[in-house]
Amino acid sequence: MRQYLNWKTYLAVIALLIVSASLYYTSQLAQKLAGEEKKKVEELAGALKTLIRSNNIQETAFASNIIAQNTTIPLIILDDKGKITDSKNIDTLSAINPHKVVEEKLEEFRKTHKPIIADYGTGTDYIYYGESYLLTQLRYFPYVQLAIIILFLGVVLLALSAANRNLQNQVWVGLSKETAHQLGTPLSSIEAWLELLRENDANNDAVTEMQKDLDRLKLVADRFGKVGSAPQLEEQNLLTRLEDIVAYMQRRSPAKVNITLHSPLKEVPVNISGPLFDWVMENLIRNALDAMDGKGKIDITVTNTPQQVWVDVQDTGKGIPGHQVKKVFTPGFTTKKRGWGLGLSLSRRIIEKYHHGSIYVKQSEVGKGTTFRIILRR
Repeated sequence: MRQYLNWKTYLAVIALLIVSASLYYTSQLAQKLAGEEKKKVEELAGALKTLIRSNNIQETAFASNIIAQNTTIPLIILDDKGKITDSKNIDTLSAINPHKVVEEKLEEFRKTHKPIIADYGTGTDYIYYGESYLLTQLRYFPYVQLAIIILFLGVVLLALSAANRNLQNQVWVGLSKETAHQLGTPLSSIEAWLELLRENDANNDAVTEMQKDLDRLKLVADRFGKVGSAPQLEEQNLLTRLEDIVAYMQRRSPAKVNITLHSPLKEVPVNISGPLFDWVMENLIRNALDAMDGKGKIDITVTNTPQQVWVDVQDTGKGIPGHQVKKVFTPGFTTKKRGWGLGLSLSRRIIEKYHHGSIYVKQSEVGKGTTFRIILRR
């Protein structure tokens, strides 16, 4: 239960309590005002009876004053035959058919209130009335307030989420740069030991491969050092970089795994940050290797179009269940026993933020494999 009770839940509960209290208080005010308006209509009915029955000048003057003071409550007067004899505070000036407007209002008033009866002895009038503009505003006020609170909560949540993401980004940037700094010392030491091995005529093939791995580690350290900084994009032959990545990863893959690059062209120029793009490709290939349990194939297909370049990485691994496809780029999400679940999240950031492209799961089927597509703009 505690996992659902976070600060957002408390904020929503507080907002709900404010709206509930406002609705209750406004409802009480509306009921009181509706009662006052009913009394005014009853007084008006009494004033009409006084005007008809009384011959006293003061009484008729007082009754006329009561009738004249009603400038807010809309009402319609019907005689005992159901014919409309008069109406007050109903806007008919802009109407093409004023009588139709009054009739429509009459139907509305009949559904809202029971008529106030004015019995003159010689005849009877029925006074139907509606709500004043003030009472109508008061009834709608809580809903306006609710909309304002929801909008305010939305803005607050967006601002807090943006601030939280910014803080997380700063933490990751700091961690990445510190990692690059810490890697610097052992890498320099390893390079010195390799020089000693060369001088002592050690196994040249082994030293050569160790040097490649050392260069790769330097590249990784350089990538971590560039996290958080805007990389410099340069026009490069995409196929050359992919060929180097495939050759490097193939030598470090199980013997029963084949990594193949497919392209009808020999040169595809595109603006990229080489070290960061290599990071993305290596991450996709490594994930594919983890999904294949030591055997299968990885096909990397480059499609060149006038506006874009597509790079598809297809494997024959376990595949991704449909309900997890949308989560694979979420920081912290992983289906592996090891790892922090940051590889694909960082890959998306590199492609979308730094290269202004896109990366997504093009297709995945459990038991058959997955295809990731990278789209790079011209």
